[in-house]
Amino acid sequence: MGHALIFDSGVGGLSVAAEIRKRLPGLRMTYAADDVFRPYGAKTEAQLKARLPRLLWELTETAQPDLVVIACNTASTTALSEIRAAIDVPVIGVVPAIKPAAAASRTKTIAVLGTPGTVKRRYVDDLIHDFAEDCHVILQGSVNLVDIAEKKLAGESVNLAWIKTEIAPLFNGKHGADIDAVVLACTHFPLLRDELKASVTQSVQWIDSGDAIARRVETVLKKLTPKPFEDRPDTALLVGPKTSDARIQTFNNFGFKRVVSLMP
Repeated sequence: MGHALIFDSGVGGLSVAAEIRKRLPGLRMTYAADDVFRPYGAKTEAQLKARLPRLLWELTETAQPDLVVIACNTASTTALSEIRAAIDVPVIGVVPAIKPAAAASRTKTIAVLGTPGTVKRRYVDDLIHDFAEDCHVILQGSVNLVDIAEKKLAGESVNLAWIKTEIAPLFNGKHGADIDAVVLACTHFPLLRDELKASVTQSVQWIDSGDAIARRVETVLKKLTPKPFEDRPDTALLVGPKTSDARIQTFNNFGFKRVVSLMP
C-alpha cells in the first residue's frame, strides 16, 4: 500500500497516526519525534525554519517513505513550504480545523486552542477570515498542555486541575459561556480529549483534523507508485536521548513496535 513518515515534535502526532491507521490499516508507517527540540510552540519562526527542512530531509533519506505527514500544527503553519522545497516526496501538513468548527457551531462562538506558536500565525488569521467570518473566535495558546500530554503518554498521572487552569481563560471570558466548539489546533491535544471534556460543564464539541488528514493521505497514496521496502515492524525514531520504558510502551501501543533513539 505504501509507506508514510509521520513527524511531530513529540507524541502529539500519534493522534494523527491513529486516525491514519484506522483508515489505512495496511499502510506501513515510520514515526519521527523531535524530542530534543520540543516544545515547538515556544520556538520562534526563524528557529523552526532553520531546523525543520534539514531535519526532514535527513529523516526522509533515512526512512525512504512515499510521503511525509507533518503531524504538527506549529510546524505546518510555520515551515511547510520550506520543508516541501527540501524533500522530493509529497508532504501533507495539518490545518487547524477552523472550517468544520465554524460550520458546526450553533452559537457562532468558537475557540482555537493551540500552542502560542500556532495561534499567533498569520495562517490561522487567514483561516478565520476565509471560513469563520460569521463567528466570534477566541484564541488561546498553551505550551503546558503539550507537556501534560507528553507526561500522560509517558505513564504519569494527569491532575485535572492542570487542565482546568490552562483552558480557564477560554471559558471565563466575556464570550466563554457561548463557546460550543473548540478547535484542537495542536496534535497533542486530542490525546487529552477525555480530560478536556471533564474540565468543562457546558456542551462543547472538541474538533481536530486527524480524520481529514487520514483521508488526504489516502487520496495522495492513490496517485503514487509505492517504493519497494523491507518487511519489518513500524518504527518510531526519537531524536534525542534514550526515552523511558513507559514511553516506549506507548509507541508500541500505537503500533510502533520498534523504537530507536537518534542522538542529534
